[in-house]
Amino acid sequence: MRWTCATPRGGRHDGGRLMTMALLRRAGQTAFVLFGVSVLVFMVFFATPGVDPTARIAGRNASPQIMEKVRVEYGFDRPLPVQYVTMMKKLFVTRDLASYTDRGELVVPEIMQAAPVTACLVCGAAFIWVTVSIVMGTLAAAMKNTAVDRGLMMLGMIGISIPVFWLGQVANLITQARYHDTWLFSWVPGLGYTPFSQNPGEWFRGLVIPWIVLAVMFIGIYSRVLRSDLVALEGEDFMRTARAKGLSPARIFLRHGLRTAMITFVSLFGLDFAQLAGGGALLTEVVFGLPGVGRLTYRALTTLDLPVIMATVMYSAIFVVLANMMVDMLYLFLDPRVRNDR
Repeated sequence: MRWTCATPRGGRHDGGRLMTMALLRRAGQTAFVLFGVSVLVFMVFFATPGVDPTARIAGRNASPQIMEKVRVEYGFDRPLPVQYVTMMKKLFVTRDLASYTDRGELVVPEIMQAAPVTACLVCGAAFIWVTVSIVMGTLAAAMKNTAVDRGLMMLGMIGISIPVFWLGQVANLITQARYHDTWLFSWVPGLGYTPFSQNPGEWFRGLVIPWIVLAVMFIGIYSRVLRSDLVALEGEDFMRTARAKGLSPARIFLRHGLRTAMITFVSLFGLDFAQLAGGGALLTEVVFGLPGVGRLTYRALTTLDLPVIMATVMYSAIFVVLANMMVDMLYLFLDPRVRNDR
């Protein structure tokens, strides 16, 4: 008698189809979110009293004839849906969307010029907060319920509680005014940004303090999250199995526990990094005079410059949504249960 092993036909194809459908569904949700964000920003702008862009472009003392000419020239006499479509076309297709307050200044080149500054700020701060929080969280979990654990978590809570804007102002007061002439902070340059291509040393020195200020809050958050996950994993089956095999506590803790706990850590990092790179570092950039996307957004909000506001908000939304999509895709590949649930 010949025995045959029956395998489910099409199982591999079904898995691929489920994966494709999940990714397509997520892509559709991404497009819908971006559309909703752009419409919301557009409608809120025109629903806000006293933000008529015609008066801002023409000037306060402009005659009615000039006002009407500007209104027709910029298309403000058209229905709002037409104005919205025109703005989206100029922003994403022709890329010739111009500022309302700085006439002739194109928005897309402004963002492209500001994006590297924000990227430098966020990447440096991310390196600091990831490194320090892993050390703090791992050490606190390894020495849980001790004075070291409580001290590290207290430092983390202090970091979370300090507002970034206030911490930046205090850092400027110390490094730029009170103790700038001392040996401790004489190396700190003035506020502003020096491109890396122009002077690498000046670029680094000018970003050290902003990096630390931006990283402080995230060090507190990430170290506490990592410590909590590591402590919770101690009772898991795979950790008990590793102990039964006779592995050393350090190897069990670092190789098995830390690697599993890093899943939540990486998920948080992806979203936070995208949010900061998309302009979430606004307060840090304003305090330290860095001409990044956040400062560009702040300037546009103070002048109610809709094209710049729309462009920076869409820039930020794209970063956050794509990062969220990448995290979901990572879960789809790593955990089949997530894929089947969707």
